[in-house]
Amino acid sequence: MLVGRPRASGELDETLISKTLALPIFASDPLSSVAYATEAAMVVLIAVSVSALHFVLPISIAIAAVLAIVVLSYTQTVRAYETSGGAYVVAKDNLGTLPSLVAAAALLVDYVLTVAVSVTAGVLALTSAAPSLAVHKVALSLCFVALLTIVNLRGVRESGVLFALPTYGFVAAMFLMIGTGVGKCLDGMCPQAAVPSPLAAGAGAVGVLVLLQAFASGSAALTGVEAISNGVGAFRRPRGRNAALTLLAMGAIAITLFLGVSYLAVSMNAAPSSSVSVISEIARATFPASSSTSLLYYAIQALTFGILVLAANTSYQGFPRLAAVLAHDRFFPRQFVNLGDRLVYSNGIVVLAGIAALLIWAFGADVIALIHLYVIGVFTAFTISQTGMVRYWLRREQPGWRWRAVVNGAGAVATGLVAILVIESKFAEGAWAVIVAIPVLVVCFYGVQRHYGKVARRLRAGVAAVSAAPRPTNRVVLYVESSDAALEEALWYARRIAPDGFSAIHVPGSGSDPGILPRFRQLTSLSPDLQIVPRENGRLEAVIEYLWALPRGESTFVTLVVPELFRKRSLAAALRRPEFSLKLRLLREPGVVITDVPVLAPDDVPRITRRAVCRILVSGAHAASMRAANYASTLGIEDTRALFFAFDSDEAAHLRATWEERELPVPLEVEEAPFRDIGDPLLAHVREITADPASVAVVVMPELVFSGLSRSLHNQRALYIKRLLLFEPRVILTSVPYRLD
Repeated sequence: MLVGRPRASGELDETLISKTLALPIFASDPLSSVAYATEAAMVVLIAVSVSALHFVLPISIAIAAVLAIVVLSYTQTVRAYETSGGAYVVAKDNLGTLPSLVAAAALLVDYVLTVAVSVTAGVLALTSAAPSLAVHKVALSLCFVALLTIVNLRGVRESGVLFALPTYGFVAAMFLMIGTGVGKCLDGMCPQAAVPSPLAAGAGAVGVLVLLQAFASGSAALTGVEAISNGVGAFRRPRGRNAALTLLAMGAIAITLFLGVSYLAVSMNAAPSSSVSVISEIARATFPASSSTSLLYYAIQALTFGILVLAANTSYQGFPRLAAVLAHDRFFPRQFVNLGDRLVYSNGIVVLAGIAALLIWAFGADVIALIHLYVIGVFTAFTISQTGMVRYWLRREQPGWRWRAVVNGAGAVATGLVAILVIESKFAEGAWAVIVAIPVLVVCFYGVQRHYGKVARRLRAGVAAVSAAPRPTNRVVLYVESSDAALEEALWYARRIAPDGFSAIHVPGSGSDPGILPRFRQLTSLSPDLQIVPRENGRLEAVIEYLWALPRGESTFVTLVVPELFRKRSLAAALRRPEFSLKLRLLREPGVVITDVPVLAPDDVPRITRRAVCRILVSGAHAASMRAANYASTLGIEDTRALFFAFDSDEAAHLRATWEERELPVPLEVEEAPFRDIGDPLLAHVREITADPASVAVVVMPELVFSGLSRSLHNQRALYIKRLLLFEPRVILTSVPYRLD
């Protein structure tokens, strides 16, 4: 109800967007900068003197020139690279890995800050019109972040449709305000802005350094330009052409509005205030309270608030897509490459929202404090991207390559100079944190890639080890805690997979059944008898020490069968049971396979089970899957197959070919998972088996075991499956650990 129905992978083309929708989705950030870029430059100038404010217009013209160069440069980028990734992809192809990762880190930081700055600036516009809300600015900001997150989780087209009206409304209102204000000024009746609570003005002289600092602050007008290049893949075909036309439209609108606001700010003597924005001052002067057009002031305030909040939507499109590209190249956690139910990169959306919300809370939703961290990342990425495009043209020498290289070269020089100015002017005000964060992120990228490379090499190397291993054997040990329906089911299963005999152990504890031994003997007629294992260092250690005495190896398995009787479907209760700690600990023991036999209390009735069906859940033809297949061959279950849920046909064809090439001992069955989630198709498959009351589904899972932080870099699919199937009737869960720590 909140996010919408799941969409199948085949519906991906239906989510592609037109130029009309692309403008509010991708260009809301640069368009919204009109609301604060002029003011950002004025804050620097007024600190010197009130008379310095008239320099904001020539500074704005210089910024507009840089913006025009950057827009033209990026139109060439989107035509040359019709994939998502923007500066990262351009730099990777033309400059190498390190520059591309610097560009990616810079953009990721910028996207997070864009959300924080845009939302808090929007709330400032709201509190300018309703000052009584100022005390709630943090809570309001967090609410708007949550709202944007939900809307974007619904899908790209859905967010575009929702955001189109306020974005186009803001553009229309700004053109109306600028047209009316400029008309009055040219007619000799230029209204003067009222400035409540003005910022304290300095009494110094304007120097070159001050002008450069004002230029650096006003360069916030360029933020968001790169978002279209990061989201070319979301456009309808021809993608490059549509993206380029959207860029040109965005550039023309942004430059016109930015220069118009700067002109009116100077002409109307507007000045930065601690209580209202410069846009609010200009709008009130243009549409005074006493006139018939006074309602337009509130309309502009409302639309300004709307566009500032919606500007964050640019990051909601750019961050997840860039994170997905990085994850695909194994520089970022693989979870970010997963498409969510609505065909959006939902993991990236949620992580972006979480980090931005944390920043808003930490800085008290203070726009001025946050904006000092802003724009460094985006200009770093601009410079690297345009330098990469110069190399692109020099390497290809296509018709017109010289003038194209000149355009991109001019963009690289302009944005590089701005980046240097921004770093120099804002370093002590907090920009140092961004400068530190970028190399830290790059180091993390290399660390993630190194981890995934090591895992891939070990899985490949393990293939040879598993293939060369001798015929697998399996020794079964039944862990007995109490005499109940779960124990009866576990006894049946142990006899089924170990017809030649198995062991049964019990470790006495404070809550143990004192009559467990006679009750167990009554069930088994001493075949086998129950071994009482003394507890010296705790029950868990006693079980592990017992297993240590048994031979284990690559193809010498020891299966610990753990019966569990549940009184209700409570995952929290399952996590508190001593069996959970035992199963978790045994994942780290080489050669030990953990089999869970769960039974729900209403099922505490005699079983008529006569048949077992085994399914090995595989994600690829790697060493872990091969080892699980070898283990399954020791169970002696006739209906044993490997089961793979394919998200697309290419994935299915690749696994079939690899499976046949490696001649694995069990047949492979491939089922479609069009919604990119194995939960529903897995449940359907298992329930088809257990629909026969005489059948039990034995689900064997190869489980990669990692230690420390490396666990967070992997999908916890085995854990998800265990949670999903734990309370399913007549389902036995078996984990075959494959240690990679």
